[in-house]
Amino acid sequence: MSEVTRVPLRPIAKGSLAKLWIAVIIAILVAAALAWATQVRGAGVEVIEEGTGEVPQIGDVIFVRYTGRLPDGTVFDQSGESPLPPQLFPEGVPFLLEEGQTVQGFFEGLQQVRTGGTYEFNIPADKAYGDSPPPGSEIPAGSDLVFDIEVVEIMSRQEFERRAQTFQQMMQMQQGAQGQGGPLGGPPQGAPPQGAPSE
Repeated sequence: MSEVTRVPLRPIAKGSLAKLWIAVIIAILVAAALAWATQVRGAGVEVIEEGTGEVPQIGDVIFVRYTGRLPDGTVFDQSGESPLPPQLFPEGVPFLLEEGQTVQGFFEGLQQVRTGGTYEFNIPADKAYGDSPPPGSEIPAGSDLVFDIEVVEIMSRQEFERRAQTFQQMMQMQQGAQGQGGPLGGPPQGAPPQGAPSE
């Protein structure tokens, strides 16, 4: 029977063990930071001109002017006139900042903007439309997208809903006035003034 040769192990110095644990902790923190940066910066947001104020919160409404283009420069979409009344709402197209309201890369990019800023979103295909672009669009399957964004205003959802309700009330009043047939919303010709007894 052969004898196993034993090699004595040197004891680990006290300082070396502490350094090893510090190195492990640093490696974990770096990996976590890289994973977070990849997740948050997945859209590749380039700041052209930084805006002011706070970044938006989930649920806010962001009014933007935008141009969407392919990497070769072909424009496939562009914001137009807002359908909302200008006396109550800012210019630009409103986007509700909630997941599922737009492509993932656009949603991620909007979380990093500020009012008055201009940005370029470079969205990889897997955070855009992937292999299923909208039918009839100029976007080829598997295409990355680029958006030039100008942030007009960031508004809380509550404020947006309050203004929308004000607009709805204005429209109801206007329809009611037109329904009565009077000039400029007044009573119809020959009708008794409001508050007067009718026959």
